[in-house]
Amino acid sequence: MRYRTLGRTGIKVSPYALGTLMFATAVGNPDPDDSIRIIHKALDAGINVVDTADVYGDSEEIVGRALEGRRDSVVLATKFSRPMGDDPNRQGASRRWIMTAVENSLRRLRTDHIDLYQVHRPDPTTDIEETLSALSDLIRSGKVRAIGTSAMPVSDIVEAQWIAERRGLERFRAEQPPYSLLNRGIEREVLPVAQRYGMGTLVWGPLGQGLLTGRVRQGRQNELRRAGILRHLNDEHRLDAVERFIALAQEAGLPPTHLAMAFAIAHPCVTSAIIGPRTMGHLDDLLAGVEVALTDDILDRIDEIVPPGTDVGTLDQAHVPPAFQRADLRRRPAGERPAA
Repeated sequence: MRYRTLGRTGIKVSPYALGTLMFATAVGNPDPDDSIRIIHKALDAGINVVDTADVYGDSEEIVGRALEGRRDSVVLATKFSRPMGDDPNRQGASRRWIMTAVENSLRRLRTDHIDLYQVHRPDPTTDIEETLSALSDLIRSGKVRAIGTSAMPVSDIVEAQWIAERRGLERFRAEQPPYSLLNRGIEREVLPVAQRYGMGTLVWGPLGQGLLTGRVRQGRQNELRRAGILRHLNDEHRLDAVERFIALAQEAGLPPTHLAMAFAIAHPCVTSAIIGPRTMGHLDDLLAGVEVALTDDILDRIDEIVPPGTDVGTLDQAHVPPAFQRADLRRRPAGERPAA
C-alpha cells in the first residue's frame, strides 16, 4: 500500500479508505462479528483510514469494537450534523449539538479522540464561525485531531477558510465529495480549491452507488429493483455510460470495479477513495485492484465517455441546496412580484 499525505496535515493515509455504512446491521451486514472480520482484513491489507458517521445506525459501535487493540494504527474519521432523531436540536452544526455529538461518538467508538471530525452536510442555519469555534475548541482539548467537511459547496469552503484565518480558528483540513467515472463535477472547482487550501479529499461513491460494479446493466433495472440492489435509476444516459465503461474495462482486461477505483485515485487532487464493502467477497474484489494503474490511453478513453468536470445524472445522496427544496427561498412573496 502506497500511502499519501492528507492535505497538509502530515497524516499518512492509504489510497483506499474503509467506509462503514454497510456495517450497520439495519441497512447492511446483519452480522456484526462478520463486519469486524472485514474491518480487520482491511487493516491487515494496509488500509489505515476508517470512515463512519453518527447517523450510520450502529456502525460506530461496531467500528469501536473492531478497533480495540488496534486504535493507534488507524486514522479514524467520523461525521456529524445529519438528524439523530426528531428533536430539531439533535442535528446541524451548532456549538450546542457539536459538543453533545462528539461525546456520543467517542463513547460509541470506544476512544478518547477522533482523527478527522467532519460536518456531514452543510448547515445553512448556523453561522460557520460558530461551527469553527466549537470545532477549534475540540482540537485544543485533544478530543479531535483535524476537522473536515462533506459535500460542501465551493463558496462555503472558501468562506470557511477566510473566516478561520481572520478569526484565528482551526481550518477545515479535508473535504469528502462524491466522485466517480459518472460524477466528475468536482474536477471543475472543488478539487482545485481543496488543493489551493491544502485540504485532503476523501471521495465517496467511487463505484457510482453500485452502478459501476458490472451488476447493473441495461434491461435489468426492474430485476435489480426487486432484488433490492437498485432503488432509483431513471436516467438512460447514465446507463449508456455504464455500458461503455464495462466494455472499456473488458477491453483493458479489468473488472469494472478495478477500472472505477483506479480512476478515482488517479486524480492528483484525490487523497483516498472510500470503499463500502458489505461482505468479505466485496472487500476481496476491491483489494485485488489496489495496485491497478490506468494508462494514458485508458484515461483518454474515459474522458471521451464522460468529459472532465461533468456529471452524468445525479447521485441519490448528493447534497441538495435548501433553495432547491423550499420554494419560498427562490420566489419573492406574491405581494412583491410585478402585476401580470
